Amino acid sequence: MSKNRKGKVYLVGAGPGDPALITVRGKYLLERAEVVVYDYLASPKLLTHVSKDAELIYAGKKGGVKHTHTQEEINQMLVDAAESGKTVVRLKGGDPFIFGRGGEEVEVLFDAGVDFEVVPGVTSATAAATYAGIPITHRDYTASVAFMTGHEDPTKPDSNIDWAKLATGAGTLVVYMGIKNLPIIVDNLVSHGRDPKTPVAVVRWASTPKQRTVVGTLETIIDIVREAGVRPPALIIVGEVVTLRKKIDWFEKRPLFGKRIVVTRTREQASELMAGLEEAGGNCVEYSTIKIEPVDSYEVLDGELDRLEEYHWILFTSLNAVKYFFERLYAKGMDARNMKGPCLAVVGKATGDLLQEYGVRADLLPEVFTGEGLAESLLDQGVEGRNVLIPRAEKAREILPETLRGAGAQVTVAPVYRNVSPEGKREQLRAELESGKVDMVTFTSSSTVRNFLSMVDAENDSDLKRLMHNVTIAAIGPITAKTVTDNGLTVDILPDVYTIPEMVHAVMEYYSM
Repeated sequence: MSKNRKGKVYLVGAGPGDPALITVRGKYLLERAEVVVYDYLASPKLLTHVSKDAELIYAGKKGGVKHTHTQEEINQMLVDAAESGKTVVRLKGGDPFIFGRGGEEVEVLFDAGVDFEVVPGVTSATAAATYAGIPITHRDYTASVAFMTGHEDPTKPDSNIDWAKLATGAGTLVVYMGIKNLPIIVDNLVSHGRDPKTPVAVVRWASTPKQRTVVGTLETIIDIVREAGVRPPALIIVGEVVTLRKKIDWFEKRPLFGKRIVVTRTREQASELMAGLEEAGGNCVEYSTIKIEPVDSYEVLDGELDRLEEYHWILFTSLNAVKYFFERLYAKGMDARNMKGPCLAVVGKATGDLLQEYGVRADLLPEVFTGEGLAESLLDQGVEGRNVLIPRAEKAREILPETLRGAGAQVTVAPVYRNVSPEGKREQLRAELESGKVDMVTFTSSSTVRNFLSMVDAENDSDLKRLMHNVTIAAIGPITAKTVTDNGLTVDILPDVYTIPEMVHAVMEYYSM
């Protein structure tokens, strides 16, 4: 790095908790950051946007515990990193300038002669209200709102909160960091003129799968919060608009809200399933039970690629088969034009869609998205004397090639990838199940089932059943389901059509009954 290069600090609002609420500008800067200093309230998922070469520094602060770094130490870290010529992102929960001490950090940067930029974020107040189904302003209720901090002791002599004006001066009050001082806040509002019957909502972990909302009035909310065990981080919303939650609450009424779901698909392919489940409110945790690797030798495929024109059919039974087949095709200096001879068949719609991205269209899509369904469709076409190439996993079910050979086809199986168990996370996965907090596990192939069981490492059948007690199991299709039942477990959810979107739909229907 050039010694003359000038660094810069970007204060970026991370939003209230949902990583999808990061601004486009914030995401852009995270992707280009060389140093990221992040807070306790910033979603860890935002760090997936950061380069693996970037330096990550946790500077979280939680009420009631010792801080990782003092504010002075954080300020100095920002200055030092920028002065060394680095691009620094200071990732702060909510908005940097709304009770986020962003103004203090910027003042230090200015005094040190460091360039800076501030990127606003969705502040926790508006997010908590919106995700709790409470409009903080409404023409039929109020046209004014005030934000205040409940972090300081309102009874101290030098408090800058004017309770006499604040209690009745705004229709809606939103209090940040006020749970610890809730009794004092309530007392001050009521003693300075606010009606004790005024509705109050307290929202914890707003916009996340852990969100929890309790509702009462100024005269009841202290007991309600205490009985519910609500702790920070939480915001307090005071005002008549809270009554609208009965109609507008949308976030906590989603079909999968609060359900903790273990997704076992490969890391590369889990995103579609997780996105669908999370859109319905699920709290997904990814435990990739499969790692996809290329095979050690492509000798078989290389030989067959040299004589593609001799084949009548090429069958693709998975997304990975398509991906690794075409990677090898390209590596040999070939492309989609070399695929003009044989007909192409796929096991399901998603595989067909991926095939089309490589510039070729499937000629055959079976009605039933399984190896058996594909075999039956091919038998209807007539395969006797036909040359069939199946690029697939190194280890896979033999039902498709054996069925076709039995009908007189000349079948060549060419391994193009292999499934292996990923390292790490074994202890974490078992701990998840031991905690009793997992509501569902999803399986999208027989390999995910087998590798999941290997990762869980149950001592025996009774140990496995104990770990999976009260855990709902969703399988994408009958073959996967059979692998589950063969191992002594029960499948609760099986979609009619064996695709990820239909699996998500089936899960939603299950929890909506």
